[in-house]
Amino acid sequence: MAERFGKPFLSAEWRYLAMLNYEIEPALLAPLVPRGTELDSWQGKTFVSMVGFLFENTRVMGLPVPLHQNFEEINLRFYVRRKAEEGWRRGVVFVKEIVPRAAIALLARWLYNENYVALPTGNAICRADDGTKNIESVKYYWTFNQRAQFIEIVTRGAPSAFVEGSQEDFIAQHYWGYSAQKDGGTVEYRVEHPPWRIWQAQSSRLDCDVENLYGKQFGRFLQGRPSSAFLAEGSEIVVYRGMKVV
Repeated sequence: MAERFGKPFLSAEWRYLAMLNYEIEPALLAPLVPRGTELDSWQGKTFVSMVGFLFENTRVMGLPVPLHQNFEEINLRFYVRRKAEEGWRRGVVFVKEIVPRAAIALLARWLYNENYVALPTGNAICRADDGTKNIESVKYYWTFNQRAQFIEIVTRGAPSAFVEGSQEDFIAQHYWGYSAQKDGGTVEYRVEHPPWRIWQAQSSRLDCDVENLYGKQFGRFLQGRPSSAFLAEGSEIVVYRGMKVV
């Protein structure tokens, strides 16, 4: 597997992925689609997702980086696919990714040309006190333009497997990343992890200066009610080195 997708670059645990998903007009994403890929859709609908989660036990090339192992990431992403020899590769494109440390942002911009920014971040994770260790709510927050902002999910019930073919299945089961490069090309990288269990959302909230952080074209979509919201349990992950495909 490693030979097929290149060498592992980063390993970590992604935990408690809060996902708020919004239907959007495809034409608004078209300028951001990397060359060699096309927009992916579910039942004819195109989505962007606000995602907040924890990076834990992060290692680069197998080595822990002091003070950079555990942190939050908040991102806005959308979904594409690329035709490869074995069939369609379904992946994500990041509009912007927020992390708390400048070194992380600089490394990601240098290696993948990903649009990372460093902002103050934090989290609040509420676990049930009934012995089940069930997650009752998660909140990821950041400060932008001197204002605190956040993404939050209150869960319902216990976690369960995805329903195959569901919108949640479509959102979470993308195993490739695509990044447009400064020369007009595209870098592709593989992300490996097992299928995740999810909690359905009893409620969700997004408090964000969308237009100034991500662009005016996203404002009216992300300010409305999400098409779906859920919390993914997460797992250990491996990110492989990027390879230029076009």
